[in-house]
Amino acid sequence: MRRVVVTGLGAVTPLAVGVRHTWKRLLDSQCGVVSLRGRDKAFEDLPSQVAALVPAGSKADGGWNPKEWLAPGDERRMALFSQYAIAAAEEALTDAGWTPSSEHERERTGVCIGSGIGSLQDAYDTSLAFSTGGYKKLSALFVPRLLINLAAGHITLKHGFRGPNHAVSTACTTGAHSIGDASRFIQFGDADVMVAGGAEACVHPLAIAGFARAKSLATAWNADPAASSRPFDRDRAGFVIGEGAGVMVLEELEHARRRGARIYAEVRGYGLSADAHHITAPPKDGGGALLSMRRALVHAGIAPEKVDYVNAHATSTMLGDAAENAAIKTLFAGARSGKQITVSSTKGAVGHLLGAAGAVESLFTVLAVSENVLPPTLNLDNPGDPAEDFDCNYVPKTAQDHKVNVAVSNSFGFGGTNASLCFAKM
Repeated sequence: MRRVVVTGLGAVTPLAVGVRHTWKRLLDSQCGVVSLRGRDKAFEDLPSQVAALVPAGSKADGGWNPKEWLAPGDERRMALFSQYAIAAAEEALTDAGWTPSSEHERERTGVCIGSGIGSLQDAYDTSLAFSTGGYKKLSALFVPRLLINLAAGHITLKHGFRGPNHAVSTACTTGAHSIGDASRFIQFGDADVMVAGGAEACVHPLAIAGFARAKSLATAWNADPAASSRPFDRDRAGFVIGEGAGVMVLEELEHARRRGARIYAEVRGYGLSADAHHITAPPKDGGGALLSMRRALVHAGIAPEKVDYVNAHATSTMLGDAAENAAIKTLFAGARSGKQITVSSTKGAVGHLLGAAGAVESLFTVLAVSENVLPPTLNLDNPGDPAEDFDCNYVPKTAQDHKVNVAVSNSFGFGGTNASLCFAKM
C-alpha cells in the first residue's frame, strides 16, 4: 500500500486567517468566539447570540479580506464557504511548494473539499426573492454558489488540477472524511497529490435558530462569549457555531521525497463507523466513536498504548462529550488510565466549525505531532459531570509541551456518522 504524508497546511479560522497566526493564537489560549449582538437584529431574538467568526482585516495581520485572496469577480461567483476554501487551499499549496507545471503532474493532482451545509445564505436570500418576485428575481449564479462540490470545483479550475474532483457532505464529520477519503485516493493510485479538507460559512440566523430548536447550542453565556464553549467542563451546555476552512496537501511518500518536500506527519490510519442509534445523540458508551478509533488504529497497525494524544471532537454538549470521553477511556483500558491519557478539544478556542471542524482539528493534530506541543482546552474549570469519570489530562487552559509520535483526531456528526484519523511522525 502506498504511504501518504502531509506536506502543506492552510487555514481560515475564527482565531485568524493563516496557519501560523491561528496556531500561535491557539497556543496562547486566545478565543475566537464573539457576540452577535449589534450585527443583525435577527440574531437578537435568538436564544444563542454567540458565534466563532473569522476576523476581518488584512492578511498580514491574520484577518480576512477577500480581495487579497480572490481574482476580480470571484467574490460574486463564489459563496463564502468556497472563498474560505480557495484561501486555505492557496496557503496549503504554497506551504507545500506544489505548483505543478506539466500536464501529467496536473492530472495526478486532485481535490477533495467538503462542507456540511454549504451556502445557507444563498438558499435563504433566493427563497425570499423567489417568494416575492418570482423566477426573474433569481440569479443565474444561484445553483453554482449553492452546490457543496463547487468549493472543490473552483480550486480545480484555478489551478488546472485534473485528478479526482470529490466533495464530502457528512455533517460535522465532513472534514475528517474528506482527508481520509483523499488519503485513500493516493493509496490506491488515483492520484499522487490531493488537496483535502472542509469549509463552512453558515453563521446565519436560520442556522442558529435551527440548531437552537434542536437544543444543541450554548445559550447561557451570551454575556460572556469567550466562556461559552466549554468542552469536558461540568457546566458545558451546548456548542458554539463557527465558520472557516482547513486544507491539507496530502502526498504519496516517495513523490514527496523525490521533490524534497517538507513532511509534517504521515497519515497512518483512517477509521469510519456508524452509531446506528439516534439522529443527533450518541450512545452513552460512545460505541460508534470507539469503533472508528479502533478501526483507524488497526488500519495504522498501531496499538492504543502507542497513541500519545487524542484531539477530541468534544463540542461542549453534555451528552456528546461524555460519550466520547467514555470511548477514549475504553480505548486505553488496560494500557493507560487517568492523567496518562492526554486529550484536548480545540473547540473552546474556535467553536464548532461544522463541516470544516474535522479538517481544522486534523491540522491542529498534525502540528501537535510535528512540533511536540498540545493545544489547550479552554474554559475547563471543573471536568465532569461526574468528576470521577473525567479524570484524563485534558490540557486545561494552557498548552503543554509533550512528545507526540502518534495522535488521533476524532470527528462525529448528526446521523451517527463517525471518523477518526491517525497521524504519526515519520
